[in-house]
Amino acid sequence: MPSFAVRSTLAAPPSAVLARALTMPGVNAELMPLVRMTHPAEAAVLDVARVPLGQVAFRSVLLLFGVLPIDVHALTLVRLDPTRGFLERSQSLLQRVWEHERTVEPGPRGGCVVTDRVCFEPRLPGVGWLLLPVMRAVFRHRHRRLAAAFGASAALDAGG
Repeated sequence: MPSFAVRSTLAAPPSAVLARALTMPGVNAELMPLVRMTHPAEAAVLDVARVPLGQVAFRSVLLLFGVLPIDVHALTLVRLDPTRGFLERSQSLLQRVWEHERTVEPGPRGGCVVTDRVCFEPRLPGVGWLLLPVMRAVFRHRHRRLAAAFGASAALDAGG
C-alpha cells in the first residue's frame, strides 16, 4: 500500500491544535480550497462521547474545490485521544483502505509537532502509486494551512 508522512512544528500548544483538528470545520479549514468534506450537524465535533469507535461515524461526500462530488467516505475512527490525536481507518467508493493517523506532541518553546501518517489502497489496482503524489500534496497543503493558522514554517516531508 502506498504510504507517506508529513510533519510540521507549530507555535501553538497541542491542546489548541487538537481543539481545531477534532472538528469538521477545522478539518475543512485545512482542506479548502482543494476539498471539502460534508458532515451531519451532530458530527461537527469529533469527541469520544459522540463518535462510536470502530464503527462508521458518518458518511461524507468529498467535494473537489468545495463543489464537485468526487467520493463518498465512510469515516471510522478507531482511536480518538483529545490530548494526542486520532487514528482513522475508513473506506470510500474509491479507497478500499484509507488510514490516517494524526499525532500531536509537545514541541519546542510551548509549541507542538504535528505528524500525519497516511496509507491507502485504492479499489482499482495500480492506481495508488499514481495517486501518491496527489495525496502527499494535499497533506502538505493541510500543513501549510496549519502553519498559517498557528504560526510555523511550511510542512516537512517526514518520508514514508
